[in-house]
Amino acid sequence: MMKSSLMATRRPPDSESTERNAPSVEAAFQATPEEMVAQILDGALHLSPRPARPHANVASNLAGILMAPFKFGSGGPGGWVILYEPELHLGPRPDKLVPDLAGWRRERLPRAVGGDDAPAHYALAPDWTCEVLSERTRRRDKGQKMRIYAREGVRHVWHVDPLAHTLDVFRLIEREWLLVHSFAGEERVRAEPFDALELDLALLWSE
Repeated sequence: MMKSSLMATRRPPDSESTERNAPSVEAAFQATPEEMVAQILDGALHLSPRPARPHANVASNLAGILMAPFKFGSGGPGGWVILYEPELHLGPRPDKLVPDLAGWRRERLPRAVGGDDAPAHYALAPDWTCEVLSERTRRRDKGQKMRIYAREGVRHVWHVDPLAHTLDVFRLIEREWLLVHSFAGEERVRAEPFDALELDLALLWSE
């Protein structure tokens, strides 16, 4: 385990564009085939194929590990809404992001499903997101998406590398991302904001 001395990543810009997404970009987003993942970041459309097996396996494992204690309160404190691949619409453009996992503290999102007229997306920024890194998405996950999450006040971001078997934990402090922990291998760790319980990394990589 590496416990960092609060290393800061690049500071997000102080001013953000209020320009709306181009109608052609929005139309292309709506027309995306179901087998692709579509995101709009800084006004540009990004398409990715569905995750490869290592990516899907780790994302599913992490969801299974966190759901019982933190969403349902079974063997843990509860108090969270945790969703798999939610569509987020954030900011005035809006940016449209699909994290691998996202979590809201229950008091901020008491009704995750909403009523009959609730949209498919969420416009409320989560408290935590997790991005499972791949060669196709690594640059966007570490760059544009981190800047958008910082702008919207997401408090914690995890980066999980399914091939290197690493977990990096970031905390937002005054709009700067601080790497507070970097874990690897089969350690048993406490990773904020879910540090109420110990996480067995061996389960995260298991098949």
